[in-house]
Amino acid sequence: MPDTVEGRDAVDLLERSRSAVEPQLRAAVASLPAPVRRVAGYHFGWERADGTEATGSAGKAVRPALVLAACRALGGDPQQAVRAAAAVELVHNFTLLHDDVIDEDPTRRHRPTAWSVFGVPDAIVTGDAMSALALGLLAGDRHRASAAASVRLSACVIELCAGQQADCALEERPPHEVTLDECLAMATAKTGALLGCACALGALYAGAGAEEVAAMDAFGREAGLAFQFIDDLIGIWGDPERTGKPAGADLAARKKSLPVVAALSSGTAAGAELAELYRGSMDAAAIRRAADAVERAGGRDWAQLQAGDRMSRAVGELSRAVPDLAAAEDLLSLAEFVTRRNR
Repeated sequence: MPDTVEGRDAVDLLERSRSAVEPQLRAAVASLPAPVRRVAGYHFGWERADGTEATGSAGKAVRPALVLAACRALGGDPQQAVRAAAAVELVHNFTLLHDDVIDEDPTRRHRPTAWSVFGVPDAIVTGDAMSALALGLLAGDRHRASAAASVRLSACVIELCAGQQADCALEERPPHEVTLDECLAMATAKTGALLGCACALGALYAGAGAEEVAAMDAFGREAGLAFQFIDDLIGIWGDPERTGKPAGADLAARKKSLPVVAALSSGTAAGAELAELYRGSMDAAAIRRAADAVERAGGRDWAQLQAGDRMSRAVGELSRAVPDLAAAEDLLSLAEFVTRRNR
């Protein structure tokens, strides 16, 4: 559990949001064809590989919590936005299933990834089904905001795909050819877009106007970038006991994450050393040297400062939608939590 009062409040909020959304999420997944449903149930931690019931973690569910908190901040009834929150969580997990395949990640949430258990084809089609299921949830909602929400979520899925494609393209290029601007654009599409969409959907379900919806989207995008900076730091220095992934997993995969690209473009001897390491094999010793090189080249400090700057921008955007920030306490608590986490 986090040590701060704010952290504990955020955890309580996440647990309440998960309790509100999970029945809708389970009901949606239960409507899938049996073979696909089995993979989805395993991925969410509800079942073991053999289909028996499990008590694993389905993740923090930050994105559905943002939907409900945004709705509440603008005077709406969060209960009316539960279907939208479940749709956002389905889209998020669609991306996780595909990301694990693309990155060949062996573990997620402290156990083998779905593709490593059921195979690549089953993981991919389950992700596809989740994406369609999410849009179906919104299309079938009788709330007056459902049509606008469906259009926005559909556009977000396309942006997410573009962000993933850009990420893969960057990984194929030599380290010295990748710029920070390219990485920031990729992270905005791959991470910021869905957090922005979550906040925008909450605003739509509260009946907010176009300006407030746009401001909420901008808040989520900036908070999403702050989240990505922290996530990239965790990808290098995170504790495997907390992350469920091996130490230095991003370095082992030679990912061009934000702190890595900052180090590579630093013009320092440590940056040059990192570039050389990225050209060779990444055993445990090389991973340790690479992490040290990123830090000595300033990548770690830069990413931490950028995370703080993006959160400041996020609060500024939020104040455009909710001038009295006391009404947006839940949103701020969630944003603070995900950008100060250490796992």
